[in-house]
Amino acid sequence: MPRKIDTATGRVALDAVRAAEQPARTDLATSVRYLLQLLEERAPGKSVEVRVPPFGAVQVIQGPAHTRGTPPNVIETDPATWIALATGDLAWPDARDRISASGTRADISHLLPVRW
Repeated sequence: MPRKIDTATGRVALDAVRAAEQPARTDLATSVRYLLQLLEERAPGKSVEVRVPPFGAVQVIQGPAHTRGTPPNVIETDPATWIALATGDLAWPDARDRISASGTRADISHLLPVRW
């Protein structure tokens, strides 16, 4: 199991990313992973996979779990879009062209923004 990112570390990285035009890769990675961690804590489960390559992926939301291959419900986006969605700087409907979402449960707009 990956090591948990503590709140102080996550917030410092997020502040750095949000303040920089070109954030450091380490801050970007920490921010993405921290916000995915918060989403996973808010909506535990295994029915939807949220992917933010190359930094992380989590499975969330109660429901039918998958154990092999590609899950039936997948959301994938880039790091900048994920951070904007998770912090509330971008609304789900406004990001539809920057998100790949497949499956009947692949809408997590009701879980965003995450509390950070």
